[in-house]
Amino acid sequence: MKWKAIIGMIAVLSVLSCNRQKNVTPDYVLSESQMIDIMTDVQIIEADINNRRTKGLGTDSISIIFYDQLFEHYGITDSIFDLNLKYYTYNPTVLENIMDSVTNRLLKAQMESRKDDSQ
Repeated sequence: MKWKAIIGMIAVLSVLSCNRQKNVTPDYVLSESQMIDIMTDVQIIEADINNRRTKGLGTDSISIIFYDQLFEHYGITDSIFDLNLKYYTYNPTVLENIMDSVTNRLLKAQMESRKDDSQ
């Protein structure tokens, strides 16, 4: 009798776990490609802000302007951006791939810039 109850519970749990949708991506999530584009621009903005800060220039208002332009350019809001950062933070392997791509883009742009400067 005990075995029938255990087998019944296992069957129910199996059915429930099969019916559960796995890897459902929320509607607000931007593609990895979009995140690479956005995060590349974020890194450029942050570098500019840090450069201005180092030179003693005001950064508060310029930071708001840069980010407002970024969000407008990509057709998102700061809330959507924050939600995406949280989503990808909970998917560290994907986030690592995104950030590796961002780093590679920035390094490539830096190398091209140096090449252009030397000509």
